[in-house]
Amino acid sequence: MPLASMAEILADARQKKYAVGCYNAINLEMIRGVLEAAEAEKSPVILCHAEVHFKFTPLAKIAPILVHEAAGAKIPVALLLDHGTSFEAILQAMHRGFNAVMYDGSNLMYDENAANTREIVKIARALGVAVEAELGHVTRPKSGGAGGEEDDSVIDDTSLYTDPLEVRRFVEETGVDALAIAFGTAHGVYLKTPRLDIERLQAIDKSAGIPLVMHGGSGLSEEAFRTSIAHGICKINYYTGMALHAAERLKEALGDGREKIFYHDLMMCTVNAFREDAQKTMRIFGSSGRA
Repeated sequence: MPLASMAEILADARQKKYAVGCYNAINLEMIRGVLEAAEAEKSPVILCHAEVHFKFTPLAKIAPILVHEAAGAKIPVALLLDHGTSFEAILQAMHRGFNAVMYDGSNLMYDENAANTREIVKIARALGVAVEAELGHVTRPKSGGAGGEEDDSVIDDTSLYTDPLEVRRFVEETGVDALAIAFGTAHGVYLKTPRLDIERLQAIDKSAGIPLVMHGGSGLSEEAFRTSIAHGICKINYYTGMALHAAERLKEALGDGREKIFYHDLMMCTVNAFREDAQKTMRIFGSSGRA
C-alpha cells in the first residue's frame, strides 16, 4: 500500500490516547522484524533511519529498501528521517522517498532552531512531507551507548528540558506537525533511574496542540510509558532496547552448545528478536489493533 501520512497516523493517536512506535531500522533484518511485528499486532508503524546511523548504513543504500518494504506492508507505514541535523541529509531523505523528516535543531538557540525548522517546513509542504522538530534537548550522554558525545552529567541538567512557555510560539512560528520534547528521558542506556517531569509534560501538551514525541524511551517502565501517553505523548522513538534485546538473543544462540552455527541462523535469530521486542512495545504503547 502507499506510504501513510505520519501526520494522520499521529492525529489518530492523539485523539484516541495511544502512541505509535517509531523504530530505527538500520538493516533488512530490523526492517523485517518491525514490519512483521506491526502486521501481527495490526498496528500502524513508523520506520526511521537516523543521520547518526549513516556511518553503519548510508542513506543511499537503505532508503530504497525501506521504501520497497514499506510499500509491501499490510498496515499503515510512514518513513521518517530521524534526527536530521543537516539540510543535505534532510533534502536527500525527502527525494529518496521518505514522507517524514525530523529536524533536530535542539543544540541551537531558540531563534536559529525556529528559523531553520520554518525553512524545512516550507520545502516539506511542497513535497507532501511531514515535519517533526525538537524543542528543548533530549540528552545523549557518552556512556549511554547511543553515539553521544555529551558528558554524563547532562542527564541531571533540567535547564535542557522543554520550556512550556516557548512551545506555543514555536509551533505557530514553524508550522511543524509533531514536536519532540525533553522532560526527563535520555538517548541510549539509562545511567540512573529516570525521573519524568509529568507536570511539565501536561503543560507542554496543553500549549502545543499537536502530537508530542518521546525520544530516549528505551529502559522506561511500562507505567512510565503509559503515564506519558495519557498526558500527550503520541509517538515514541525506540532503538536501544530493541538493539540490546537482539544482541542478547544472539549471545544465547552462539552459546547454546551447537557444534556448527551458520550465519543464516543468526540472521533469522535477529529478525525474530526484533519482531518479538517490537510486538511487546506496540502492546505497551496501545497501538495494537489500531491499523
